[in-house]
Amino acid sequence: MPLSRENAVNASKVLSEALPYLQRFVGKTIVVKYGGNAMIDNDLERSFARDMVMLKLVGINPIVVHGGGPQIGELLEKLNIESRFVNGMRVTTSETMDVVEMVLGGQVNKQIVNLINQNGGKAIGLTGTDGQLLKARKLHVTRMSPELQKPEIIDIGHVGEVESVNTEVLDMLTKSNFIPVIAPIGVGEDGTSYNINADLVAGKVAEFLKAEKLLLLTNIAGLMDKEGKVLTGLTTQQVNDLIADGTIYGGMLPKIQCALDAVHAGVTSAHIIDGRVAHATLLELFTDEGVGTLITNSRR
Repeated sequence: MPLSRENAVNASKVLSEALPYLQRFVGKTIVVKYGGNAMIDNDLERSFARDMVMLKLVGINPIVVHGGGPQIGELLEKLNIESRFVNGMRVTTSETMDVVEMVLGGQVNKQIVNLINQNGGKAIGLTGTDGQLLKARKLHVTRMSPELQKPEIIDIGHVGEVESVNTEVLDMLTKSNFIPVIAPIGVGEDGTSYNINADLVAGKVAEFLKAEKLLLLTNIAGLMDKEGKVLTGLTTQQVNDLIADGTIYGGMLPKIQCALDAVHAGVTSAHIIDGRVAHATLLELFTDEGVGTLITNSRR
């Protein structure tokens, strides 16, 4: 059935609006952290996969970093292994790490790779151990409580932070027309595997590649002010002010800090976008309104 006049006008407007963005981003690298509702809703999964395929087809280089916390928790529960968290991070014993590698490096990673390939792309799955992609070190966590005179150092096991990213591996794949899909597992100097927060991995990958953009898919509409209104465009200084006055707090702080660090390190812009919206990536990149919050360096 042909489009109605109104729908045809709307479609042509969207396509025309996308042109300058397409021209600007051709040949650029965009790192996307994929997680939340977008990973568990079938329609959103398909729209995400199609977005990645389209980006590659128009000459943009998407790199996907995925999470998988709920899937890890589900398997741990089935295996009667207790899930414990400190400061929002999963305590990862050697036994838990085996499950993390099985779920992130196997089940979840391969599902995403297959989804992109089924939609016409050429995806390839990686963990940080492949080609020493993600060199990591153990993350040391400290916690201060009123009864202690100095911070308490807590051992949360095989939880790490990114020390370096082997960009040669990613450059080779993108130049060969592949879409890298990275599970957030790093490897230490001694070969020890580490569970790493996917937002942090995405930020570091974007930083080391000097990517054009870092996109963090979330389950919220974007950063909001105290009245609940989405803040669409912010400088890093404005974000710092929102942290200082308590507008940004709690669980959003690590994600926002990751975005700030990436922008300060040379990534042109970071985006906190609503992964509950179909084709959120394309809408954020190629429309004037977008579907989230854009953060740029205040010095630019």
